[in-house]
Amino acid sequence: MSEVAISQDTSQRELDRLAELAEDVIRRARAAGASQAEVSASIDAGLNVNVRLGEVETVEHTRDRGFGLTVYFGKRKGSASTADLHADSIQATLDQACAIARYTEEDPASGLADAARMATQFPDLDLWHPWAIDTADAIELGQTIEAAGRTHAGITNSDGASVQMGESLSVYANSHGFVGRERGTRHSLSLALIAGDDAGMQRDYWYDSVRSAGDFMNAQALGDKAAERTLARVGARRLSTRQCPVLFAPEIARSLIGHMVSAVSGGALYRRASFLLDHAGKQIMPAWFNIVERPHLQRGQGSGAFDAEGVATRDNVLIENGVLARYVLGSYSARKLGLESTGNAGGIHNLVVEPGHADSGAADDFNGMLRRLGTGLLVTEVMGQGVNTITGDYSRGAAGFWVENGEIAYPVEEITIAANLRDMLMSIVAVGNDVDQRSHLLTGSILLERMTIAGE
Repeated sequence: MSEVAISQDTSQRELDRLAELAEDVIRRARAAGASQAEVSASIDAGLNVNVRLGEVETVEHTRDRGFGLTVYFGKRKGSASTADLHADSIQATLDQACAIARYTEEDPASGLADAARMATQFPDLDLWHPWAIDTADAIELGQTIEAAGRTHAGITNSDGASVQMGESLSVYANSHGFVGRERGTRHSLSLALIAGDDAGMQRDYWYDSVRSAGDFMNAQALGDKAAERTLARVGARRLSTRQCPVLFAPEIARSLIGHMVSAVSGGALYRRASFLLDHAGKQIMPAWFNIVERPHLQRGQGSGAFDAEGVATRDNVLIENGVLARYVLGSYSARKLGLESTGNAGGIHNLVVEPGHADSGAADDFNGMLRRLGTGLLVTEVMGQGVNTITGDYSRGAAGFWVENGEIAYPVEEITIAANLRDMLMSIVAVGNDVDQRSHLLTGSILLERMTIAGE
C-alpha cells in the first residue's frame, strides 16, 4: 500500500471530519455577523515516480490539506484560505475573511447560489478507486513501461516514464444548510521517447489517465504506442505555405472544443471579451453538430453531482443542431448577465461531442476520417498560445502528418496553422467516433474544411 494512500474506511471518516469542520466554521461566521458563508475543504494524497533509462529520477509523496472560507456581509465579500486545519489557523482564517468583507465595496452580483438550486441527490458515480501501489511497485511499473518502448529499433533515448497515483477528498458547505461530499481518484502512466537519424532528433510520448488502475492500458501496449508515435515522426519535413483541409487528432480536437467553451463562459461574456458575445440561440456550428454535457457518467473524468457552489448538475445541451443553446455560467456570472446559473461554477462536467457528419450513415473511425480528409494535414501536436478568444484569431505552431488519398504519406513539422475560430467552428466537416476518453471533453477527431498552413 502506498505510504500516503487514503484507505476506504479512512476516507469516510476524513469526509465526516471535514464536513463537521465546515459546518462549525459556517456557524461561527454567522455568529460573527456574516449574512452568508461558504467553505471548501480538501485533503489530497498522491505518489509520483519518474524513471529514466531504467534508473529512478524522482519519488514524490504528497499529502496536502486545503481550507477556504468566503463570507458575505450583505453584498460585501471576503475570502481567506489556509493549508493548516488546526483550530488557531482556522480561527485566524475566519477573522481575516470577516475583516476583508467589512471593508470591501458592495457587489450586487455577489452571494451564494440560490438555495432552491442546491443538489439534493448524490448518486454514486464510481469515482473512488484507491490504487494500492507502493513506491517499489511504482518504480518497477515505470521501468517496465520504459523498457517496452526502448526495445523498438530506432529509439535512441528516453525522456522517462512516469507513474502517478492520486486521491482527493473534498467537502463544500454553505449557510443554506448544504453539505456536499466528494471523493475521487485519478491515476496516470506516461512515457516520452526520442528517436534520431542523420536528419535530426524527434520526440513523442503517450499516456493514459483513469479513475481506476484496473482500466489502464497494458504497460507493454503503452510503451509500444509511445515508440510507434516517436518513430513515425522521424524524417519530418516542412510544408510549403498553402490552404488545405485539416484533421485534428482526438487528443488535439478537444482543445478546439475547449476554446469554444471558454468563449461561451460567464467570465469572458460579462467582461465582453468573447468572439461569441450575444450568440446564445444563434448558429455557430454546422446544422448536424451536437454537444451535450453529461455530469453523471460513471467514472467520468469530469463527473459530479454538484458544481463548486453546490448547484445540482444535470444533463444539459450546449450545442443543438449547430445552435448555441446556452452559456456556461456560475451564479456570479449569471447575475452579471441577468441570467441563471447553468451549474457550471468551477467548470464543465463531461462535455460529449456527438460523432457525425452532414452525410447519411454512421460516423467514421480514425481510418475513415483519414479517408474523408483525402489529401490534407493531420495535426497531432499544437504549440504556443496563439488563440485570441476576444477576436477569434487562431494561429498555432503544429506538427503532424501529410495525408494523400486517405493514407499518411510523411511526417511534417515546423509549420503554423491559422484561421478564425468563428470560421473554424462553422467549417467542421465531420467528427469521428474515435473518442479520447482521457479528458472531461469527450470528442473524436475533428475534420475542418480548410485552414491556412504557413511553412516554407
